[in-house]
Amino acid sequence: MSYLNFDKTRLINLSYSLNRELIRSNRAGSYACTTIIASNTRKYHGLLVCPIEHLDGGHHVLLSGLHETVIQHDQAFNLGIHKYAGDYYNPRGHKYLRDFKLEPIPELIYRVGGVILSKESMLAQHEERLLIRYTLLEAHSPTLLQLKPFLVFRNIHAISNANNDVITKVLKVKKGIKTRMYRGYPFLYMQFSKDAGFFGQQDWNYNVEYLQEQKRGYEYKEDLYMPGYFELPLKKGESVVFSAGTKEIDPSALKRKFRNEIKKRIPRNTFHNCLLNSAQQFFVNKGKKTGIMAGFPWHGKRLRDTFGALPGLTLAAGDKKTFRSVLDSSLDELQKNIKNAAGKSGSHKINGVDEPLWFIWALQQYTHHTGNRALVWKRYGNKIKSILSLLRDGMGNMVVMHDNGLLFCAEQNIPRTWMDGVIDGLPATPRSGYIVEINALWYNAVRFSVNLAEVAGDMPFVKKWDKIPARSAESFVRLFWDEERGYLADYVRDDVADWSVRPNQVMAASMPCSPVDDDKKQKMLQVITSELLTPKGLRTLAPKNPAFKGIYEGDEQARNSVAHQGTVYPWLLGHYAEAWLRLYKKSGLDNIKRLFDGFEEDMQVHGIGTVSELYDGDPPHYPGGALSYAWNVAELLRIEQLILYYQTVS
Repeated sequence: MSYLNFDKTRLINLSYSLNRELIRSNRAGSYACTTIIASNTRKYHGLLVCPIEHLDGGHHVLLSGLHETVIQHDQAFNLGIHKYAGDYYNPRGHKYLRDFKLEPIPELIYRVGGVILSKESMLAQHEERLLIRYTLLEAHSPTLLQLKPFLVFRNIHAISNANNDVITKVLKVKKGIKTRMYRGYPFLYMQFSKDAGFFGQQDWNYNVEYLQEQKRGYEYKEDLYMPGYFELPLKKGESVVFSAGTKEIDPSALKRKFRNEIKKRIPRNTFHNCLLNSAQQFFVNKGKKTGIMAGFPWHGKRLRDTFGALPGLTLAAGDKKTFRSVLDSSLDELQKNIKNAAGKSGSHKINGVDEPLWFIWALQQYTHHTGNRALVWKRYGNKIKSILSLLRDGMGNMVVMHDNGLLFCAEQNIPRTWMDGVIDGLPATPRSGYIVEINALWYNAVRFSVNLAEVAGDMPFVKKWDKIPARSAESFVRLFWDEERGYLADYVRDDVADWSVRPNQVMAASMPCSPVDDDKKQKMLQVITSELLTPKGLRTLAPKNPAFKGIYEGDEQARNSVAHQGTVYPWLLGHYAEAWLRLYKKSGLDNIKRLFDGFEEDMQVHGIGTVSELYDGDPPHYPGGALSYAWNVAELLRIEQLILYYQTVS
């Protein structure tokens, strides 16, 4: 029995199966995403979703779905499923499902009378290609397999409607066809490992509904284009491999390619391996550059998430090479962004004031793993100097260091922290002035950089910067700390502090170089534990606050209004765990291990084998947001490493 198991008797129960989604991606940046019964419930779902740089740089759904029909004795049994108005599903192919397996790759097993058909699917690791292997496990008479591809050729955020602009021409290639719906798109090559007949009967499937988009307040009805259908005979015990890709392939190599691709998979046979498997899916290789997708299916690359997730995704698995590759690939973009921001008041070229500070934190984690401070300074010292100088001297209205040694964010109308939701063009969670995590990260960055420079013998830098940390720490405590309350203000502006109990203060306790002493950390953690901690992460606002919202739901504006008003984020647990274990060491392990182990149950809900972006602030803390989120997976892997470390220290 595999580690990830599903109730076979409930597969035909739509309320059970439609809420369990699969997301698989590859190093080419493509992904495949649908429910475990292959019924699309989102506009983001599709069997082959590819980045198309020359159009808009975004991801585009090429192959939305593929409906199989088993034909025997002139009777047709359609295995597909689409939803229409009035909660009407047609065809209802899920009723033939008998089993669903995930190891080594997703496999659906259908039974139609005496026919048992297996369907295994995956993406090729380094190319934009879907591979599906069909195996006729049982049949007592001649059997035909018919395949109907449904195409959309659109950006993942859009919806397709029937139109007259579609290119209906289909060209034959070896054991298959190539076609594209619109000019500017690459051709989609659909080929088989054996000869298959293609019947070009173009048609539209109108008004297919996406249940999750309807719930999220978006347009949710789409027309799917079918260029025709394939048909091929299968014998008992025979397998055939179907390929859909943006480049032609030699059909004779398909079966071998399928077998070789399976060998590259990390088995999801433990909680740890599920996290490792999920971690690998966020990396994208483009030429000599390696990037990190913030989350699937709709998040792209974001520097804050890249630097925040990088140590957990790489160093926790002992992969220093990929760490350096991602860091080096991101540096040019980071420096370009902050220089643009420094030269243009209110520039939108940089998403957050904290991005360069998270870069230094990530480098700090790398230094801890390698132990070679002098080498790190030699390689990255000039980059660090440039970043610190730009932050100190000011980047437009975004940020500048005041005489008290703290960073001040003057801009009020554009969110520059990770709490970046927007309503009607303005921040949903206004935070400006002296912001607690920005200054915790700043103190940590300067102090760490001075220490690096001292080891490397860069005394001019040390002389220029070594007085700032003490000044910064003194100002930090004076501005943010309240002894009676026992926690840190979230931000201070115009001498007015926001005392909302929020999780951002945890960074002041978790940073390797902290501006607060252990007594204050202990008091802060008591407040965070009692008011913000849940089994799935830290709430973004304490429930006692009148602005608290415990359920993340509704349309985009409604979700943005509650996203940081109580919603839970798992990645914050990494900083909570680090602060907690640094204080309590072995005696604090049980608490952290219980929190870590609590995520094992999530491997079989929402995004299968991975961790969702966020959770409701109210129990039972239902998952929401993106199906798979890099920063969350990364911090769970980092928590696991922290647990292992503190189990061995005295």
